[in-house]
Amino acid sequence: MKSRTLIHLMLVNNKVNETISTALKPYGVSLQQFNVLRILRGQGSTPANLTTLNERMVSKMSNTTRLVDKLLIKGFVYRSVCEENRRKIEITITEKGLKVLSDMDIVMQKTESELVEELTEQELQTLNSLLDKF
Repeated sequence: MKSRTLIHLMLVNNKVNETISTALKPYGVSLQQFNVLRILRGQGSTPANLTTLNERMVSKMSNTTRLVDKLLIKGFVYRSVCEENRRKIEITITEKGLKVLSDMDIVMQKTESELVEELTEQELQTLNSLLDKF
């Protein structure tokens, strides 16, 4: 039973990742890049550094620098050297990044709703309670 449960979790994880990746594809943004943009938007006018981004990522990874570089090329983020600490890099979301993220939010809300459309509110609450135990 334990193996079956873990296999189900992995299959659901794959389906969710594939569905969200497909939804983000028209924007040329990966799920991880989308996550970075959301973190930066949540920072408001306060810049983030690579450590902050990595700590707040849903999926912890060591290639945060590469993710930021790709977003920089697209014009979605701005990177600068901190005035007080020249070794620290500060990252902020650009107006272009905010605009595309706003567009992606609409698509993501629709995608998320479609992913859980077969579940009732009560089932979602139960599932969340069970997953919290992990």
